[in-house]
Amino acid sequence: MILVTGANGVVGRQVMNQLLQEGTAVTAVTRGPGEARLPAGVTAVRGDLFHPEWIEAALHGVEALQISPRAVGPGLGELLRLAGEHGVRRAVLLSATTVEYPAGEARFAVEFKHAEECVMTSGLDWTILRLADFAANALAWAPQIRAGDVVRGAYGRAATSPVHETDVAAVAVRALRGSLHGEAIHTLTGPQSLDQIEKVRLIGAAIGRTLSFQELPPEQVRQGMLAQGLPEEVPARLLGSLADYANRPGPTTDTLPDLLDRPALTFADWARANAPAFGG
Repeated sequence: MILVTGANGVVGRQVMNQLLQEGTAVTAVTRGPGEARLPAGVTAVRGDLFHPEWIEAALHGVEALQISPRAVGPGLGELLRLAGEHGVRRAVLLSATTVEYPAGEARFAVEFKHAEECVMTSGLDWTILRLADFAANALAWAPQIRAGDVVRGAYGRAATSPVHETDVAAVAVRALRGSLHGEAIHTLTGPQSLDQIEKVRLIGAAIGRTLSFQELPPEQVRQGMLAQGLPEEVPARLLGSLADYANRPGPTTDTLPDLLDRPALTFADWARANAPAFGG
């Protein structure tokens, strides 16, 4: 049995699907009424992992945990303690490249670093995946693209190597099942460094339209996101990182091909697979 936190996240859903395809039993933790969005065959347990004392019953028979720090928050240490007491053997943590390659506000990298330290000192076998920004983050542009041919945003020249969630999940599944060497940190990125302008162009190619990126002042973008009801943390994370990546591109690694014995999926691959979300 594998227990997945952050089950309704981009990676969590992919991990569950891949585990189910391999015939592995999966339990997913949801904070709210998220069971309807889970893949068929997943056992759902509901609770707040910021206060994980309730989860003991769900840990019986669990072999490994996938941990999303944002889903667990300050309850991570207690969750790991309970996991160890109930015979859980492995933990796989989704972290961020900013721990190793600083970008954006330092407070966010500090949170990931703290989570890494908790996992490394837990007594469990552990694997840490430091992730670049997800290709799926481009779904935030979908409403603009469905409505027209211009994507408006800040820092068009900010460059990263976006990673495909399918690749991240494939590595996570191997680690959860014990097929990777334990006590290892892997920095996972996509194979190409792309700025936002090029990402928009590639989405356009995937849906058969010519799209363009229109530069806006960062503060205008921030205020627009807050007006949509997003918490302050969201534009702070996004704009702080983009500002730094506009001056210095994010990292590009070849770790994924080494771990998966195949080429990493590209942003263009992701755009073609997700064309319907953009009206393609």
